Amino acid sequence: MVYSEVYLNNIISILNKSRETQIDAIDAGAQMLCDATLNGGNIFAFGCSHAGLLALELYYRTGGMANINPVRAPGLTLDADPATLTSQMERLDKYGTHIADTLRLKCGDVVIIHSVSGRNNVTVDFALRAREMGARVIAITNMNTTVNVSSRHPSGKNLYQVADLTIDNGGCMGDSSIEIPGVPEKVGPTSTAVGAALLNAMITQAVGLIVESGGEAPVFISANVEGGDEHNAAVLNKYKDNIFYMGRSGK
Repeated sequence: MVYSEVYLNNIISILNKSRETQIDAIDAGAQMLCDATLNGGNIFAFGCSHAGLLALELYYRTGGMANINPVRAPGLTLDADPATLTSQMERLDKYGTHIADTLRLKCGDVVIIHSVSGRNNVTVDFALRAREMGARVIAITNMNTTVNVSSRHPSGKNLYQVADLTIDNGGCMGDSSIEIPGVPEKVGPTSTAVGAALLNAMITQAVGLIVESGGEAPVFISANVEGGDEHNAAVLNKYKDNIFYMGRSGK
């Protein structure tokens, strides 16, 4: 058995299914990003532990939108040692509320939140507080997991139940996907690979919608091609009021 091929075929299968089942949600999310950009709103991306990798994927990214800001809270971005501390941090009550309060969130802003289970306090508190502040929340989660685990939040709700829009990453229960005889645990998590593809599809659609609406999309190009530095510097300057990852305080 060539397990590398099994895994890649599984990713392709999930993506094909996502194209059939999630395109409406992806396009709805793209419209939110388009509206926020055209109206001078802010966009943020957040996730705990490995879920936060998608927030890093979306910002300061070749071919990505310059006005997407990562939310990198202490203890939640795999910066903790021991690493197991991150799992405890994301269960803290009200920490997510405090994180949202440090951001320049306002009505019409958009927050993208990634969580496979969607069950932990920080994620749910962050989403609830963002909506209280007038932002719209796009959740990307694993519906096969989240509907089968209980919430750790006092409300009893998981992320998808408090979001404005949910995108299902189509993963297996618990994220890992491939069974290998002799190994009691599954291997091959899918949430990062599939989630990155789904969110970049949403970004691509958002850019198309911005242009169709007569706007100018804030898109980075590679700093390693001729003219890249100059182009990106101009984009950063134009959207400086919506970019919070260039050394300024978030509040």
